Amino acid sequence: MIPNTDRIYIEGAWVPSASSETLPVINPATMEEIARIPSGVAEDVDRAVDAAVRAQESWGFSTLKERAELLQNILAVYKRRFDDFADVMRAEIGTPVRQARDVQAFLGVAHLEKLLEVLPAYPFEEKKGTTLIMRDPIGVCGLITPWNVPINQIATKVYPALAAGCSMVLKPSEVAPLNAILFAEVLHEAGVPAGVFNLVHGLGEPVGARISAHPDITMVSFTGSTRAGIAIAEAAAKTVKRVAQELGGKSANILLDDANFPEAVRKGVLSCFANTGQACSSPTRMLVPEQRLAEVCEIAAATAASVRVGDPLSEETDMGPLVSTAQYERVQKMIEIGITEGARLVAGGMGRPENLPAHLAGGCFVKPTVFAEVSPDITIAREEIFGPVLSIITYKTEEEAVRIANSTIYGLAAYVQSGDIERARRVARRLQAGRVHINYPELDRLAPFGGFKQSGNGRENGKYGIDEFVELKALIGHG
Repeated sequence: MIPNTDRIYIEGAWVPSASSETLPVINPATMEEIARIPSGVAEDVDRAVDAAVRAQESWGFSTLKERAELLQNILAVYKRRFDDFADVMRAEIGTPVRQARDVQAFLGVAHLEKLLEVLPAYPFEEKKGTTLIMRDPIGVCGLITPWNVPINQIATKVYPALAAGCSMVLKPSEVAPLNAILFAEVLHEAGVPAGVFNLVHGLGEPVGARISAHPDITMVSFTGSTRAGIAIAEAAAKTVKRVAQELGGKSANILLDDANFPEAVRKGVLSCFANTGQACSSPTRMLVPEQRLAEVCEIAAATAASVRVGDPLSEETDMGPLVSTAQYERVQKMIEIGITEGARLVAGGMGRPENLPAHLAGGCFVKPTVFAEVSPDITIAREEIFGPVLSIITYKTEEEAVRIANSTIYGLAAYVQSGDIERARRVARRLQAGRVHINYPELDRLAPFGGFKQSGNGRENGKYGIDEFVELKALIGHG
């Protein structure tokens, strides 16, 4: 499909891995193998880190003008390769073609354009009396990214790291690595200095583990599961690294009794199902007034039935497959648990959708699923499913709705719908989440993104993303 799938990228060149082992890349719609990548080892990470350390010596002292010009070059090359990114992510993730263009590939442009807006005013140096406050690059960074919205997470790490003057080693997900190869090609063509950006494929053990523990890496930025995040933090603690993490979520969507229910329910269901439910900030718990449950279920069931599941190549498809067999099996198990633990199935259920074409019959497709009468303490209301499964939970009072929304180990996002903006704002202030969306607003890409509690620490996007890659230094008596 693309060149360089059999190599890793170190010090500005595509080179063989120290390992002869490889990993398959599977199209989850057809279950066909579309590529093989190196199954990297610790030696590959060590080579990449050595290159990054050498590059940091000069890149860390580059000027803001030089870094901004380089980012502009990257933007121009990425835009020229835009269709390649969309095609690759449709194949390796199963994202329907419209969403592959309008969401997945688009995010690689959108984040960089927003970063370039804020970069000129970022306070790399500022005077406080006779003290000069400097924000120096933190140094060599290890970046570990997931498969669900891969370019999004690569972009929100690589771009601000470059803007801050950091060199880096990227380990993309082994499930969806091809977009990262394209990204490395873009950076190479744009003129990123050799060693500033390095790419090592492989599994969490040994590649991710070596990145987390490597003594010459000063910062790790990770997006993925809470379980893996804990392991990374433990490994990083031995060398006192900074660790920025964006982890799991179980976001509540509170529909207050004065919301526009036909619109609020429909949008909430579709948002839960976006990206086949494979988004950590998805509103997977819909909290509704007890007396409105029947109405909500009717709207939710109709909305789920309207979602067109099928071939990612079709412009008519709304929802493609889950990313892998492992993910398919997990979602099936969670639906089964929901039924067993007493939730009422309103739409969807176990198994694949009916009437899939023969060439997709074995793909990782699932039914858009809605449960009602979900108790807040059962498994599907507590655990992140990472599939198109919505839990409808009832409440009696506004106070109870807030309590249920906050009764989770996660705190990545939350949602509030109300016809009274002041009421919505009041409820939003009480929710324990890094982002609270009021009445399905247009997304603000300059707003910080990150979580409370076990959804992680640190923030991404805009100036907040750059903050993660700098260290504060005070020159006292500078004058």
